[in-house]
Amino acid sequence: MEFGRTSLGELARLGEGVRSRRHSSFDRTGGNSDNWAIRAGETVTLAEMAKPGSVRHIWMTTPEDGHNLRRLVLRMYWDGEETPSVVSPIGDFFGLGHATPAYFSSLPLQTSYLGLNCWFPMPYSTGARITVTNDSDTDTRLYFYVDYQELVRPQDGMGRFHANWRRQLVTRSRETSGPNAVDMEDRLNTSGANNYAVLDAQGKGHYVGCVLHVDTDEPGWWGEGDDMFFVDGEQWPPDIHGTGTEDYFGGAWNYNRLERTYSTPYYGYHFKGNADYTGKHSQYRFHVEDPIYFERSLLFSIEHGHANNKQGDWTSTAYWYQTERNTPLPEVPPFVERIPYAFGGLESRQGLDRHGLPR
Repeated sequence: MEFGRTSLGELARLGEGVRSRRHSSFDRTGGNSDNWAIRAGETVTLAEMAKPGSVRHIWMTTPEDGHNLRRLVLRMYWDGEETPSVVSPIGDFFGLGHATPAYFSSLPLQTSYLGLNCWFPMPYSTGARITVTNDSDTDTRLYFYVDYQELVRPQDGMGRFHANWRRQLVTRSRETSGPNAVDMEDRLNTSGANNYAVLDAQGKGHYVGCVLHVDTDEPGWWGEGDDMFFVDGEQWPPDIHGTGTEDYFGGAWNYNRLERTYSTPYYGYHFKGNADYTGKHSQYRFHVEDPIYFERSLLFSIEHGHANNKQGDWTSTAYWYQTERNTPLPEVPPFVERIPYAFGGLESRQGLDRHGLPR
């Protein structure tokens, strides 16, 4: 049985040596209390597998209160590794930013408000472990399915699934100025050094997409920032260099011209802020048909505004496959540092701290 068959034409092909299995939060008494308590400070193992296989689908939900989508941190470990290959708050892992529910439908990730679904295949050779941590001081609950396939032998040539969350308060940087391609005076970014970094990976693999969330109190279009993929230690300009943030995420001519959000199998703008570009925004791009391959390393970054001339609260989750890592992934900060800022982004409101919590 081969993993990764997704076309309708392959659905009739019979499997051999494969068993469909599931871990879930169902009530073991036969009752209807189908959730697990995730108490303050607790780490809970949701699923543990000890044979070759692949996770094929994950569904989760949690109550909509207290920033739960940022409160719980999801981690995944493949083949006995000591440090996880997936580290992300659960909401962000499933494509939701700002600790806020939303609707969108892509090929690998889909959310129906608080119904969170992931279809990325996650193969492993000897076993896997999936955990959730509540590092806050408040108890909560989690409902979940982990659907996976168990094999009699591992498959060759399969990368291990990775996902990692990042957050940065980006600020306007000092870039040089000079004539641009049409001989007009312009800000010039000729290094990419001050870009927002979405992914910095070491090893052999391929990048398959990201979700990017922006929150700002600064009016004006922040989407002129180019996407840049520095493959295997490339210097600027990299071979894969884009023309603007909205272009990379499949849009055009500013999201402000849209009357609504949109989602497609591979790209979307699924959370819309204010007409003057302030507030909270979310967008995604998945490289299902066009992965970005690397042999030794990949640095993927995006300018925050043209030549990094915009500020705001930027967060992202990157998704990729690679061989065994030599270094751990960046860890997420403590819960209080994951909470979204007060609406508007950077300015504190009277009586509240920068996280929108009482002083």
